[in-house]
Amino acid sequence: MYSHDTFGLGHLTRCRTIANFLIRRYKELSILIVTGSPIAGRFSSPARVDFVKIPSVIKLYNGEYTSMHEHIDLHETIALRKAILRHTAEIFNPDMLIVDKVPLGFKGELEETLNALKQRGCSLVLGLRDVMDSPERLAKEWAPNNVLREIKRIYDRVWIYGTRDFWHPLKDLDVPGGLDTKISFTGYLRRHPTVKSARSQHSFTNPYVLATVGGGGDGDELICQVLRAYESDGSLPHPALLVLGPFMNNSSRNMIRDRARALDNIEVIDFEYNMSQLLTGAIGVVAMGGYNTFCEILSYDKRAIIVPRTHPRQEQLIRATRAQDLCLLSMLHPEQAADPDIMVDALRRLPQQPLPSEVASPALLDGLETIGDDVGEIFSAGRIPRLSVIQSGS
Repeated sequence: MYSHDTFGLGHLTRCRTIANFLIRRYKELSILIVTGSPIAGRFSSPARVDFVKIPSVIKLYNGEYTSMHEHIDLHETIALRKAILRHTAEIFNPDMLIVDKVPLGFKGELEETLNALKQRGCSLVLGLRDVMDSPERLAKEWAPNNVLREIKRIYDRVWIYGTRDFWHPLKDLDVPGGLDTKISFTGYLRRHPTVKSARSQHSFTNPYVLATVGGGGDGDELICQVLRAYESDGSLPHPALLVLGPFMNNSSRNMIRDRARALDNIEVIDFEYNMSQLLTGAIGVVAMGGYNTFCEILSYDKRAIIVPRTHPRQEQLIRATRAQDLCLLSMLHPEQAADPDIMVDALRRLPQQPLPSEVASPALLDGLETIGDDVGEIFSAGRIPRLSVIQSGS
């Protein structure tokens, strides 16, 4: 599995979710995740799932990229990443490669490896999240390298981690003939509770509002919007647990903690790698609306207020708008959320929102099972024996 990981936790989390499900289902399977995430090693992984770390790059707020380490030029970093990818593929010699989101890799770094693996007969699968960006922005981004044509040429299958009636990530693009036959919608990726930790990071015994910003690299604004609401109205019915994320800068982290100390109904934690425990106890969620957060909201059946990021991509805005249209959650634009009165009102109405399960089909979360079936089908038709199922994926 390839996860380029330039910002946040989304790509790695998606890959880990799929990998962990597949090795539980198929006992002969071994999975190697090649990732640029700087914190990949902090997550616990089951047997038969391992990582290769490639040098990290950072996506800046303006959409540009730079190396994680200032003394290394971006071009040198990409050259090093390409060499590691190529060498890893040669040694590991995979039967299948699943690429997350970036068809040719970051800055085209995967293209040489893709072509080499294709010649060896490796099954190549591209996984796309439900929403990539606005059609106009995605077309502009992909046009210089004819990415749609390359997807058709290189990949055997394209998995879309969502449902057709929610959104099509290639909506309004000039999709070449024949590519649509390779595309399948898996459904969203259900998250399952993990083992409960012995020590809770908060003291709340009653339901609370969980404010979470994923990696947190650009999440300080949302956390401050929630803080302002609690500072302006001390009678809000539920306390709030603020989760800052591992990538939030220290100055924002310290400012938030200083303000939270003045409030009896606010607690702050830096990050929790096992979010299931925090989600289980929450009356509702306030979040930015990335793909994995959306899957968690659906999986744990939580009412939610989404304040989407609107730059440099419109992905979160499109997803949140569509989900609100389907009554799966409520959405505030960032400028609305910045008004304490509007945020207070939304927090008061949060417990009265419908649960996602009350308006959505259970099939919305069939993604992992669909992927598992497809992997079994690919291997049974390929150059290795059919994989053995372990208790039907349990």
